[in-house]
Amino acid sequence: MRTGSAWQAGRNRALIHLARYEGRRVDPYWSVFMCNGIKASLLFLLVVTGCGGAAAQSPSNQPKASGMEADVTKIKGTMLGNWESIAPEVRPSASKNADGSLKPFYLKRAFKYQPSDRFELEIVNSADPNGAVPLARIKIGGHMLWQGSHPIAPGAQKVDFVADESYEVTPLAQGFADVLNKVASDGYGAWAVNTPQSVFGKNFVPFGLKAGTNFMEYDLVYLRGDMLFWGARNIDGRGFDTEQNRPTNLQIPLIRK
Repeated sequence: MRTGSAWQAGRNRALIHLARYEGRRVDPYWSVFMCNGIKASLLFLLVVTGCGGAAAQSPSNQPKASGMEADVTKIKGTMLGNWESIAPEVRPSASKNADGSLKPFYLKRAFKYQPSDRFELEIVNSADPNGAVPLARIKIGGHMLWQGSHPIAPGAQKVDFVADESYEVTPLAQGFADVLNKVASDGYGAWAVNTPQSVFGKNFVPFGLKAGTNFMEYDLVYLRGDMLFWGARNIDGRGFDTEQNRPTNLQIPLIRK
């Protein structure tokens, strides 16, 4: 007990000396209490920091390529099958009205996702928002290229749609056939209602297609239950023709057919 008391007294004198050296007056018992508290706090901090550091560096807490691939594989498996629009959809076009506002166009989609990332897409454009006056049917076939996660929603993925198998256009109204016979006659037969023609790998001025190239869009997909979302068109009418123009919002979803 004497040895302990002597040691404690010596420690208190050292603390008082240190306090006086720094120009302060300190109660020795308070100082000892604070030192012990600080040591305990530091020990706790080291333990917590050590555990946190170990957890951050633990392989089980690090993002894994294999885990991300598993998520994409799950999405692909769930997407297999047929999907269709809930109702006619409205999109901004690149064309403008006389007052400078963007002209809308209306469409319905039917989409089929197949193994090996193959897809088939059918779009029917209409002159009216209810889809009562169809103008053209477009069929595209190709592959989806998965480019990683998209920040719009958890599980959303950046996907490039490449029409590297087929691209077909069918006029559904005489007026549209007449327009095509004026602006897209080179390299094609006469355009007629309900008569499809392939524009795959050819020049097709109305859609801006160039010979020897495959149509491609930088898009996204987001699957939620039985709803499949793609990207909403940019409000200024820009297409998804570059990575910078990839959509940042969600379009009306497709539902499982």
